Amino acid sequence: MTAGQRFILASASPARRQVLEKARLTFEVKPSGVDEDELKASFKAENMRARDMADALAEAKAIKVSARMPDALVLGGDQILVCNDVLFDKPPDMEHAAAHLMALSDKWHTLETAIVLAEEGRSIWRHVTRAKLKMRPLSQETISAYLAAVGPAVLSSVGAYQLEGLGAQLFERIDGDFFTILGLPLLPLLQQLRVRGMVMP
Repeated sequence: MTAGQRFILASASPARRQVLEKARLTFEVKPSGVDEDELKASFKAENMRARDMADALAEAKAIKVSARMPDALVLGGDQILVCNDVLFDKPPDMEHAAAHLMALSDKWHTLETAIVLAEEGRSIWRHVTRAKLKMRPLSQETISAYLAAVGPAVLSSVGAYQLEGLGAQLFERIDGDFFTILGLPLLPLLQQLRVRGMVMP
């Protein structure tokens, strides 16, 4: 990245946007419009590993926006949740959110988180990392109270929880980087941007 180059987040994720905002980065949000469901179905048919799936989805988002904005540096990201070999997507509604939380209750699950930087329509840097989380045993009453308190905002989060807020109360243990859990491994990204001259040395 060069001084003055536009930095684009190719994602509509509120969590990723907030991570970048709190780090005081200057950026624009341009969701990619990639059909994630179609790509995931294709990857699952190929028996692709969750880690590789997250990486491929992040790359697809970054490249699609970069092809439209070749002079910008574009960041794509994706996250796959795996529990007992089952892949979880963002819940489409509150009923599914409750079902996801019950399925994760009293279990360990893994988050595979990938970010990719693209420039001139091609990927130039990537980082994939993993976090493991143990959710405490949850009753249906606890799940209902949690969802009532946080509302539809959980529908933007895989697993139907937001660790940066009330969702922290759902967990017993976390093994991994906090930013990775939020969906954007910030420190390796900052290091890459520092090398490229965007953030303070």
